[in-house]
Amino acid sequence: MVEFISTNMAPLMFGALVLFLLMGFPVAFALAANGLVFGLIGIELGLLTPALLQALPERVFGIMRNDTLLAIPFFTFMGLILERSGMAEDLLDTIGQLFGPIRGGLAYAVIFVGALLAATTGVVAASVISMGLISLPIMLRYGYDRRLASGVIAASGTLAQIIPPSLVLIVLADQLGRSVGDMYAGALIPGLVLTGLYAGYILLTSIIKPEMVPALPPEARTLRGAKLLLRVITSLVPPLVLIFLVLGTIFVGIATPTEGGAMGAAGAILLALAKRQLSWNLMRQAMDSTAKLSSFVVFILIGSTVFGLVFRAVNGDLWVEHLLIGLPGGELGFLIVCNILVFVLAFFLDFFELAFIIVPLLGPVADKLGIDLIWFGVLLGVNMQTSFMHPPFGFALFFLRSVAPKTDYIDKVTGRKIGKITTGQIYWGAVPFVVIQIIMVALVISFPQLVDAGRDKGPVINLNDVKIEIPAFDNQDVAPPFGDPSQPEQNPADDIMKQLQGK
Repeated sequence: MVEFISTNMAPLMFGALVLFLLMGFPVAFALAANGLVFGLIGIELGLLTPALLQALPERVFGIMRNDTLLAIPFFTFMGLILERSGMAEDLLDTIGQLFGPIRGGLAYAVIFVGALLAATTGVVAASVISMGLISLPIMLRYGYDRRLASGVIAASGTLAQIIPPSLVLIVLADQLGRSVGDMYAGALIPGLVLTGLYAGYILLTSIIKPEMVPALPPEARTLRGAKLLLRVITSLVPPLVLIFLVLGTIFVGIATPTEGGAMGAAGAILLALAKRQLSWNLMRQAMDSTAKLSSFVVFILIGSTVFGLVFRAVNGDLWVEHLLIGLPGGELGFLIVCNILVFVLAFFLDFFELAFIIVPLLGPVADKLGIDLIWFGVLLGVNMQTSFMHPPFGFALFFLRSVAPKTDYIDKVTGRKIGKITTGQIYWGAVPFVVIQIIMVALVISFPQLVDAGRDKGPVINLNDVKIEIPAFDNQDVAPPFGDPSQPEQNPADDIMKQLQGK
């Protein structure tokens, strides 16, 4: 028994973690407890030394000293302030009026606003809840299919996970040891392509089944001509300025992602102040939620550090490496298995847990196979979006369920009775968009240029071609170390005295 445990510590440790998670223990404490228990077992069996656990305090302080992670509270605070400043309401109302005359116009508006909110807030909950409260009643009022309306709102909200400044991209960059700025630049084009695929699905639906996505009737379009143009300009300028303030400064190289997040948080406060929405109550709520989310991230990171330290000490990284490198198909086989693994685990874990548990195991193997880790991180980021969308545990579906009508109600504008939205309709509405996200994963694998085109990779240098040549001199050509050989040698002390005397 002892011999079996000694030779299989890594798989036993990983299996125990899965068991803890399936039993419902909090992820941070399951990781830390698992690491400590197996560390003590390893010390008792003589596989590990007690000095191993003495490295833990330094690892924890290393987390606290990590400047990259400061971007998480900054972007979270920015998103929460913007959520309550009325920006989402203005955007949805204005863009809905702009696209209203065409079939699927409200759905296009939700996708467009979802992308804009993603580029300004980076918070899924804020986007889904805002659009669910504002757009869903209007879509139901004018006869949109319930499943499609639910799906497009939930899917557009999850764009915040792949369009910068996404929180998951910050965590992925940190775990893969790469620049957050490069990760943002690599994810920008895939995020926009995914937005286009969502819009393409609405266009296809409007052609095949136009009754599912009707246009707004003339009486619902209250803004026209110059008034509509002025409203569009005044609604779009603040978020676009904020996007440049955050992403523009990062991409141009003026600011680091942490500094960009700080400027974004300051810009959000100024925007709320300009709209006269800033209050002490709003600030307190935003700071309270930011502190909770930041603490959540840090606790999971500490737990994953404890687990990772012991897991590597028992050669767990080598076990995972041999397991994955030996897969048939080489690099492509590894990518397919990784994406299937992340997709399945996303049924049970959210993106933070996936990033802290799975990515540190997959990253070194990808690096050894010669896979660009920025591209690999963006690929995983697109895949992790599905953790918000696929039934029955998708968080975006839960957010939408919390604001969708649970009972029949009388519409205040039309006076008609409108039916409730069932949980089944929300789940079925999400399925086409999960399929689109899987298609996007396949596109990123098939066309790596989608990621590479968004960033400057710099010149490629082959270290095998680098030559260092040291020039050789004849004895006559060697220059003296100091002075001019034509001048007679001087005593350095005499030269110093001349300088002091002004000569």
